[in-house]
Amino acid sequence: MQLFAVGGNGKETMNSEQQSYNEETEACRLAIEISSDNRDRLPAIINDLVTSSQDQELFAHVDAELIPSVEKAVEILQRARRLLFPGYFTNGQVLDNNQLEYAIGMEVTRLFEVLSEEIVLSIKHDCQRYQLVCTHCQERGQKEAIRFLERLPEIRKTLTTDVQAAYDGDPAAKTIDEVVISYPGVLAITVHRIAHQLWQQEIPLLPRVISEYAHSVTGIDIHPGATIGSSFFIDHGTGVVIGETTEIGERVRIYQGVTLGALSLPKDEVEQLRHEKRHPTIEDDVTIYAGATILGGETVIGRSSVIGGSVWITSSVPPGTKVFLAPPKLVYKNSEPETNGR
Repeated sequence: MQLFAVGGNGKETMNSEQQSYNEETEACRLAIEISSDNRDRLPAIINDLVTSSQDQELFAHVDAELIPSVEKAVEILQRARRLLFPGYFTNGQVLDNNQLEYAIGMEVTRLFEVLSEEIVLSIKHDCQRYQLVCTHCQERGQKEAIRFLERLPEIRKTLTTDVQAAYDGDPAAKTIDEVVISYPGVLAITVHRIAHQLWQQEIPLLPRVISEYAHSVTGIDIHPGATIGSSFFIDHGTGVVIGETTEIGERVRIYQGVTLGALSLPKDEVEQLRHEKRHPTIEDDVTIYAGATILGGETVIGRSSVIGGSVWITSSVPPGTKVFLAPPKLVYKNSEPETNGR
């Protein structure tokens, strides 16, 4: 129902629609004023950010060469996976023998282009950051990309043993295909073998960017510098940490939450040991159960040993040894009230 205010001359002076319009107009005016006041504060914020970006004691990458991007690193990984596991990651397109040579040719060519560009950026970054002598970045980028591509068949053979180890070691796996496309441990070791090859070629920065992508997706943290033998299986995987100088033999299986790490160091000793062996050696045919922590560069777990869950090890274990915690004393309390006669 509308209400009208009637003047002496019998004309309507204001109705509810006019009043509502005036209220909305006033609200809009206030919103504009508030927005204007807030925008007036932006120049001071911008100035503070510019000043802090020019502060040498704070971290910024200004007046420097471009660095490898996470997006391009992921593209490199995806293209390499399509070559390492042909037909598995084709985005819904069937890969048949008639188009195999063409598809692989296109993938190799594009991977060469993207990888060489990112390697060049990695090298230029180090040259400028550390004031190194020019190493002909463009030529080296292409040369190292070719070296990497030449290693793909060998990496593929090793990954075949990893996939087979996962299938053989997990009764929950129904098919090899399931292992390849869905197991986080297989994704993590695939990424590691790609990143480790680049690490061996002494490509700066890019291997770490690639490996940290797998870390973010799977929860498995493997430093690209770690050396890992064939038939490696990470079961479940979440929370696994494998440090830079770790050495792992063949046919090793580890479970979730395992840490192969370094002993904590005083701050003044960190720089001295930056390039020394700080992480353990795991010999062939070792099994390490969930939650185990093995630390130290001098620690060696002998071949065919079994390390139980949740143990803490900082010294070497002889071959063929089983290491378990003593069974804890469990206390059971019945929450049900006792009845007479029982």
